[in-house]
Amino acid sequence: MTEDQRPLPETAPALLCEPYLLDPDQGGVHVAWHTEEPGTGQFVLVGAGVTAMSPRQARDAATGGPSSGAANGPSSGPDWRRFAADTRALSRTREDADSRVPGQSYPTVTRRPVYRHLARVTGLAPGRTPYRVVALDGRGRATVSAAYSLAPAAPAGAGVRLLLTSDHQLKAMAAANLELVAETVGTRLDGVLMAGDMVNVADRASDWFDAGTGPAFFAAMTGRARTPIAGRTYRGAPLAQHTPIFPTIGNHEVMGRWSGTASLESQFHDPQPRSWDVTTYEELFPHPRSASGGPRWWSRTIGNVHLVSLFVTSIWRPHVPVGRGKFQEDVADLDHPERWGHGQFLFEPVHRDSAQYRWLAGELTSAEARAARFRVVMFHHPSHGLGDNSAPAYTDPVQTVERDPATGKITAVRYAYPLADDHILRDLEPLFSATGVHLVHNGHAHLWNRFRNPAGVNWLETSNVGNSYGAYDVSSGAARLLPEGPESVRQGDPGGLTPVVPTIAPLTGPTGAPLPYVASNDITVFSILDSAAGVVRSYRFDTREPDSAALLFDEFPLA
Repeated sequence: MTEDQRPLPETAPALLCEPYLLDPDQGGVHVAWHTEEPGTGQFVLVGAGVTAMSPRQARDAATGGPSSGAANGPSSGPDWRRFAADTRALSRTREDADSRVPGQSYPTVTRRPVYRHLARVTGLAPGRTPYRVVALDGRGRATVSAAYSLAPAAPAGAGVRLLLTSDHQLKAMAAANLELVAETVGTRLDGVLMAGDMVNVADRASDWFDAGTGPAFFAAMTGRARTPIAGRTYRGAPLAQHTPIFPTIGNHEVMGRWSGTASLESQFHDPQPRSWDVTTYEELFPHPRSASGGPRWWSRTIGNVHLVSLFVTSIWRPHVPVGRGKFQEDVADLDHPERWGHGQFLFEPVHRDSAQYRWLAGELTSAEARAARFRVVMFHHPSHGLGDNSAPAYTDPVQTVERDPATGKITAVRYAYPLADDHILRDLEPLFSATGVHLVHNGHAHLWNRFRNPAGVNWLETSNVGNSYGAYDVSSGAARLLPEGPESVRQGDPGGLTPVVPTIAPLTGPTGAPLPYVASNDITVFSILDSAAGVVRSYRFDTREPDSAALLFDEFPLA
């Protein structure tokens, strides 16, 4: 063993997560990773030569040490290049008594330092190139990742493969889902289209990295999870190291009003119309971004697919007969408006007079969008759907304040959601139909179902990833818990479309009739957009049969 090949003498702290890729373009891609201290240097090594590097050689290549191949700290070698990362502290990451971090306890709300390292890798040739990240801690010890691969964006017009997913939320089957993705289609895709709800509480650091309550988002996305189900332990898969994430904001990426003492869960549930926050999401996913929406709404062309991501989500409120919920305020809070929840209000406007809509209308008619073979729009809230979260209507709550006629004292505050004012169905769908959108990809209801409107727009929710909360269709016999009245669609699609039965291997109901949905806590689902073939394929895996393979159960053409 030569000096260069010997292991490093001291063990450095592990990375909080393996590196993940963001926002490739024709010449490069962003690489991000996280640690619990800023360290003294953070680097990406890129090139064919990094694969055979020992940890010592990788450290020296990052620092200009004796085995780097040249003197005076070179930024490149004969078959590798070095890129320095920008390091910034995440500003809101915390833990509390509900956190379950191995080896740690947090009896009160506690700041947890997390540092993001972000490097822009440029000058990439077409195809895949090996890379490693090297993190130097405060004592100069090096943590060297395994060798992974990155690539520039697929050329315009090229066929691509994109994973369609959402609603991981540390749920039991999420790691199994991603492991079966890797077994079925591999880990080197052209993008992960993540339609929101990656975690439960966005400011809880362990939800992203190392939760003991379920597969943390980055743990499952990088193959670090450990979730036992039915005699098999699932690790997730090393997807994010090789495949860029294209995310959108779900309701679980939004935090409510800040508190130094209230639990993180209660802060998550306590937004008000002008008091909410997506800082942690924006710090974790600073790219992609647009000039008008930053990371909240943006567009990119990935091969022959033009992707638009929107900020379309609302606070989730429970439907409860008493207390604060979708349809009323808590009686105990009536004299304290600062405690009101304001119903299931929308975070970011998307109605036809909003800035986001105006940007979207211009984007879908742009030359870049029109040149793409396929146009895909991604957002979190379900539009057409059979899930519980497809109702009530996606609109600003209409508030009614009831008062005692004698005293003027408030006796009730109620909220209604007129179906005719649903912003997705009233404003977005006609725009999608007029501009030839091929696919709308959303999440939120934790099930699989799809629809096709008369203009040919496909609507797919493929969010039965980690768990399900059921389907509310005539075939299921279940009905949504909504108030009686014409505005309450208790079964079926509130938008009036008929769900499409899977084309290859649908599940069946008690009578043997094929079901137009998957809503299961034992069967997990993922979908792949294959733009070269012009189709979307959906697969299901029964975790009760751990030795089985994922089953292709639906395929439909985009055009």
